[in-house]
Amino acid sequence: MSSNKNALIRYKTLDKCLKNKYKQYTLEDLIDECSEALFEFEGKESFVSKRTVQLDLQNMRSEKFGYEAPIEVYERKYYRYSDPEYSIHNISVNESDLKAMNNAVQILKQFKDFSMFKEMNGVIQKLEDSIHATNQKSIIHLDKNEQLKGLEHIDVLYEGILNKKVLKVLYKSFKAKEPDHYIVHPQLLKEFNNRWFLICLHKGKMYNLALDRMESIETIDNIQYIDQNLDGDEYFKDIVGVTVSQTMMPKKVVFFVDSSNAPYVKTKPLHKSQEIISETEKGTLFKICVQINYELERLLLGFGDSLIVHKPRKLRLKMEEKFNTGSNNYKNLIIPEEE
Repeated sequence: MSSNKNALIRYKTLDKCLKNKYKQYTLEDLIDECSEALFEFEGKESFVSKRTVQLDLQNMRSEKFGYEAPIEVYERKYYRYSDPEYSIHNISVNESDLKAMNNAVQILKQFKDFSMFKEMNGVIQKLEDSIHATNQKSIIHLDKNEQLKGLEHIDVLYEGILNKKVLKVLYKSFKAKEPDHYIVHPQLLKEFNNRWFLICLHKGKMYNLALDRMESIETIDNIQYIDQNLDGDEYFKDIVGVTVSQTMMPKKVVFFVDSSNAPYVKTKPLHKSQEIISETEKGTLFKICVQINYELERLLLGFGDSLIVHKPRKLRLKMEEKFNTGSNNYKNLIIPEEE
């Protein structure tokens, strides 16, 4: 049993004893009650130390968990609540607290299907039931694609990273005609643009494999796992998206955004390195320092005619070529007649 769950059982037990008006409890009695409660939950002997219970009482008295329990010692040896109506379960919450709790529940619900959060499902349901009893509706809605493929692989990949296991992945890229086996050392899971990726080591190089292209995964026990000790913030710091080059240096990307769309880019930067170079009535000139990858190109193309890449020249020419191709596609478009 986790230490957090042990603590919750002890707090619940102490609360039951301290509000009991018909029995007197010494510190030794409280220790015995907590030990007995843990025995009932775990099914094995579990002795709670004197120091642990003393710390529990101190935490309940403090603001640490929001209890501020009025615990007193009377006749110099017995413990009780000075307020006979008090209980740690009777803590009131205001409307602001309810809104914050409801928003937190909505966020937690997005992860309820992942096994690493399954122990939270009961807690989430209880919180949701309690909040709904107050008629507090959700004011946060997160985008969730119920048809998203590959989520069934998250559990085994997560466990592989956690337990440092080498995996054999049957993977079919968009360009491949047939799937191929990859022997990978999983390092990180990354979500980008409502799609999940595994960042892994394969044949001495780092790869990002889309979960929706994985067909099967097996654990391999006879190969030594290689830990790259990746820090996600550091690993992805110079890119937009998930594709990281081990050799490419970040480049200064300068782009112009017209006045109608510039406020959007100002308030939602394309990258944390984004800076404003100059502003006019026509629009704003920005710069970011990133690696040039597929995801960056897709992001810039998404702004259509409201964005113009100035530098680097190679990226500008590539964007121009794509827009020319798109224009020609529309010019040569043949629309089939409706049946």
